[in-house]
Amino acid sequence: MATARPHVVLLTSPGAGHVLPVLELATRLAAHHGFTATIITYASVSSHSSPLQASLPPGVSVAVLPEVSLDDLPSDAHIVTRILTLARRSLPHLRVLLRSFLDDSPAGVSAFLTDMLCPAALAVAAELGVPRKYVFYTSGLMSLASLLYTPELARTTACECRDLPDPVVLPGCPVPLKGADLVDPLQNRSDPVYPLMVGLGLDYLLADGFLVNTFDAMEHDTLAAFKEVSDKGLYPPAYAVGPFVRACSEEAGKHGSIRWLDGQPEGSVLYVCFGSGGTLSTEQTAELAAGLEASGQRFLWVVQFPSDKDPSAGYLGTTGADQGNSPLNYLPEGFVERTSATGLVVPLWAPQVEVLNHRAVGGFVSHCGWNSALEAAAAGVPMVAWPLYAEQRMNAVLLEERARTALRPRTREAGSVVPRDEVAAVVKELMAGEKGAAARERAGRLRDGAQMASAPGGPQQRALAAVVGVWKGGKAIDDHPAADGAGAV
Repeated sequence: MATARPHVVLLTSPGAGHVLPVLELATRLAAHHGFTATIITYASVSSHSSPLQASLPPGVSVAVLPEVSLDDLPSDAHIVTRILTLARRSLPHLRVLLRSFLDDSPAGVSAFLTDMLCPAALAVAAELGVPRKYVFYTSGLMSLASLLYTPELARTTACECRDLPDPVVLPGCPVPLKGADLVDPLQNRSDPVYPLMVGLGLDYLLADGFLVNTFDAMEHDTLAAFKEVSDKGLYPPAYAVGPFVRACSEEAGKHGSIRWLDGQPEGSVLYVCFGSGGTLSTEQTAELAAGLEASGQRFLWVVQFPSDKDPSAGYLGTTGADQGNSPLNYLPEGFVERTSATGLVVPLWAPQVEVLNHRAVGGFVSHCGWNSALEAAAAGVPMVAWPLYAEQRMNAVLLEERARTALRPRTREAGSVVPRDEVAAVVKELMAGEKGAAARERAGRLRDGAQMASAPGGPQQRALAAVVGVWKGGKAIDDHPAADGAGAV
């Protein structure tokens, strides 16, 4: 009788930036490491987990937790409040599901991985005796270090983060950060999301380790610094298992935006996209349009519905767009017609990986979501960093000051409108200026580092294999692994 394959369970939170990496990790565990994998998602937001609705690879299945009500939350509750509340209220359902896996599955549960926004689930896995409990951190290690430090920051400071007089020096991160660049939910102590973020930092300490969607060329100094504090026992170890970037697909290559790019000169097009969740205000949309037009550069712009209240309004589909309406209706009158010779505007979505890897694309205006940052890095495309919410300001610091593959508009205040002349200036500099050329050269080197990390037998595979060996009952990972990413960092 054949031995049952070991079983790993992965809990994801809503949003493409979380679902896509979890799906990719589950696929690799099933295809290359002999596991069956179950991805758990939430019925309350299942409509926003569209990647899981597609056909799943062999060995990967999906389980959906029953819906829980969030109707008592204020309509203007922070998006992170909604997600963390959803995760906590779903814990009883998660307990029942995990127990069924432990009792009914021949393989039980070899390891439980929870998304970065659901670490409260680690306590449930521990209570049920799941032997290995990890956080799959779908953003960068710098932001993980900041969230681990949140309880200490809350204890030792009284003012708002943006008003801190000195840079914040994080254990496990060599990059001093301005308080205003820390994650968005920490910027208002009076918001109910603030204590939830403190609890998030404490819950992380329940993990046996972190699988982080990053790689050495992107965060070399932070990986080394985090290993030092981890070796001293301050934090659980982290494993650099990224970058998880979707491969280009032939089907996506048939999209109209790709056909348009086929007719453009090499490296001439600026791709503009603020992710599936990012939204600009009505005024900023108009200023961006005017700036793109004034720049004279070719562009491909994926346009979302504007929101004057919430820069993350598209994250859970909360822009309130009327059915049948188009975000192109919110562009300045005549803009599409005036720019038709050099630009293309696309409503809501374009195949981003295929766009970034197209020979015609030479720059990317991005909200600095981590998936977008990794996709740009893997394609070797320099950026205009335009953060909107979550940890995106921190990612922008990394891309501009450490990787040096991104330029920034002069306007940095959260919520401030970047005027059209500033948009035009930074776009022209990225596409045709000396600073843009230098960023492009460094982006090429970062692409080489991403390829090296994810090559067969490379650091990504060795780091994941080291953790998988423990999940299968092997020896504990060496406390002093080789510096090439084969073990903990």
